[in-house]
Amino acid sequence: MQIRHCLPSAFLACLIFAAFIFVSGCGHFQGASASEQGQSPQPAVEKKPVAVYHDFEDVLVPEELTIIKDRTVVVSTPGFRSGIITLKGRVEPNSLYNFFSINMEKDNWDVLSRIKAPETTIMVFQKATRCAVITIREQQIYTYVEIGIAPTLGSISQTSTNDAMY
Repeated sequence: MQIRHCLPSAFLACLIFAAFIFVSGCGHFQGASASEQGQSPQPAVEKKPVAVYHDFEDVLVPEELTIIKDRTVVVSTPGFRSGIITLKGRVEPNSLYNFFSINMEKDNWDVLSRIKAPETTIMVFQKATRCAVITIREQQIYTYVEIGIAPTLGSISQTSTNDAMY
């Protein structure tokens, strides 16, 4: 007899508890801020960067791509860096194409050419003294990206001419 009497009481207690939770949560859905509800605001969640600059200070690279060290060569001279960075990652080639198209222009690169084929995309950009070639190759497991930066021929001859004058 006592067990049957406890069941309606337990059910009623659970129902009251659920109603309390529902009513207390309504303030969030009505747009009340944490300070209006008497709660301290939650600290902002630190966002991880989605892209980084590696060896070239004006070529942004998605964070999902990792450098393949044995296929990367970067040469640094005073005031200039050139070379090829090879990366890989599990990233859709079309999203990489869009990423580089947007971010290279943001970093003041001029588009010279874009070639899209089923498994390979080549993008060519230029600045005053150098050019960049980005090749995106889709393979079975990974997508590979090669970023090549080199001085433009005009900037090499101008440097040589200037050196010869001194």
